[in-house]
Amino acid sequence: MREMEDALPMLTDISPLRFLGRGTILAAFIVAGGAELHAQQSAPEARIIVIGEGSVVVPPDYAEVRSGATTRAKTAKEAADANAKVMAAMTAALHELGVEQKDIQTSRFSVQPVYATPQPNTEPKLIGFSVSNQIAVTIRQIASVGAILDRLIGAGATDVGNVEFLHADMSKALDKAREEAVADARRKAELYAHAAGLDLGRVAWITEDPAYAAPMQARTMRAPGGHAAAVPIAAGEDTLRIHVTVGFASGL
Repeated sequence: MREMEDALPMLTDISPLRFLGRGTILAAFIVAGGAELHAQQSAPEARIIVIGEGSVVVPPDYAEVRSGATTRAKTAKEAADANAKVMAAMTAALHELGVEQKDIQTSRFSVQPVYATPQPNTEPKLIGFSVSNQIAVTIRQIASVGAILDRLIGAGATDVGNVEFLHADMSKALDKAREEAVADARRKAELYAHAAGLDLGRVAWITEDPAYAAPMQARTMRAPGGHAAAVPIAAGEDTLRIHVTVGFASGL
């Protein structure tokens, strides 16, 4: 503002302005500068935001199976000894079918008292103990899942199931779906830009929805005892999906 005031003496020598007051000239400068700033602020950059979808069909790489045995006896030691024998037989069966020890992990072990059904006005009566041992087995050879479940049941497993078919490198499996999702987003953005009379600009940002199709699961099976027929298990293929939200710069 001080620079404008200092320039006033020079301006008063110009004939068209010599009849204007100093305040009038300052106001003219302020209005002109404000109009330019308002013009800049009132022209926001247009945006086109779309959701792109992509999918890929891939077979699973490995499977995880949960199995175990529950035994009962009058004493905790008897129940634990009986359980240990069953678990040893199950482990041996797994080794025979090529499952390494590193792929067998105890997931739960418990010892609980067992009481008789309470009668009215009587104290609960202890009648024994229950020992439960559950393991998680990683199966690298997908084709052997059915045979392994069959052998576990034959070895005395009382709980078999919770089969999950998984992918060793989920991110790599989804890369193709990501490319398809971005291409789908661009296709949609070009369509909207053409319909609206806009020029589609560069990609401003991309966000990815981390959700994708869940792995296949089989229901839990209970085996009360005895040898069962071979368990039919089909791994099939998984359809993995990716959703991305893409923001494009655009102009009129």
